[in-house]
Amino acid sequence: MLKVSNLAYAYPDGHQALYGVNLAIEQGERVAVLGPNGAGKTTLVLHLNGILEAGHGSVEVSGLPVAKPHLQEIRRRVGLVFQDPDDQLFMPTVADDVAFGPANLGLEGEELTARVERALAQVGMAEHAKRPPHHLSFGQRRRVAVATVLAMDPEILVLDEPSSNLDPASRRELADIIRSLDITVLMVTHDLPYALELCPRAVVLSAGQIVADGPTADVLCDDALMRAHRLELPFGFDPRSAGTRP
Repeated sequence: MLKVSNLAYAYPDGHQALYGVNLAIEQGERVAVLGPNGAGKTTLVLHLNGILEAGHGSVEVSGLPVAKPHLQEIRRRVGLVFQDPDDQLFMPTVADDVAFGPANLGLEGEELTARVERALAQVGMAEHAKRPPHHLSFGQRRRVAVATVLAMDPEILVLDEPSSNLDPASRRELADIIRSLDITVLMVTHDLPYALELCPRAVVLSAGQIVADGPTADVLCDDALMRAHRLELPFGFDPRSAGTRP
């Protein structure tokens, strides 16, 4: 489904953010990307739908290279949900926001309406279709942001810090939505319990390189690895007694 091969990238100021990253994700997997600030996590995910162009190496989605000739199709296949939902919501109503992407692909009429209704139903926001996004709570806006991506019928959903700034109820509601999706999920997060709850597999990115890749519980129980890469569990949280929920 997703193949990253020897991906390296340096920003224009010369800062090297990624050093030869290799990552393969199979269809239907839910994978957490963990790591300290400055590890290169955001740089990595911005390559997955062509927002950034590889300096060296390659990215493929279902065998299709992430390159300029394919960007429209790649951005349909790989949906990126940003940390701040207000970066994605800018239309007068919730329905307008969710319709924006599919409409730009040429959908219209009943087909577009059905796509919007389905996406909003998937995130439990159908009854809010006619409301202005800025009238919603933060958690509701995040769910609408997810719907704007689901309306594109993607193959891979990439979530950047999905649990940040959510109250416990909104956090649980979003987790239920993510588990309900029959889709490949890549989740960048500092919320280690959330990663364990939702993602059977975790990769740790540190200083632009993948330094661990395995079952999430095993990664979080590796005390030496966690210390070496500035990953800390909440006080009293024991990954040995918790686990990924189906």
